[in-house]
Amino acid sequence: MPYINTKTNVTVSKEKETNIKTKLGKAIELIPGKSENWLMLSFDDECSMYFKGQNDKPIAFVEVKLFGSASASAYDKLTAEITNILSEELNIPSNQTFIKYEEISHWGWNGTNF
Repeated sequence: MPYINTKTNVTVSKEKETNIKTKLGKAIELIPGKSENWLMLSFDDECSMYFKGQNDKPIAFVEVKLFGSASASAYDKLTAEITNILSEELNIPSNQTFIKYEEISHWGWNGTNF
């Protein structure tokens, strides 16, 4: 089960949120064995965020958590795709986007653990 949380200091309209949701649903397939069928997403917009001591430009911090692990090349591909999506949909430059990956060995769902 992958989980992607996107925090940004810009406003994300419902239309943009839906577009990003759809694109991230496809992008997660860059990680072998992952699909939108198990993907959970959350969006936090209009956050108070600073980068390089400034908050006057669009910024994003994305957390990607997934059960299991993936190769460095798969993460590289997903990073490129996530930054492209946020650039296209929210005009956030790739150099203003940070992505954190976390591999989880124990994940609970439906009263049990994987």
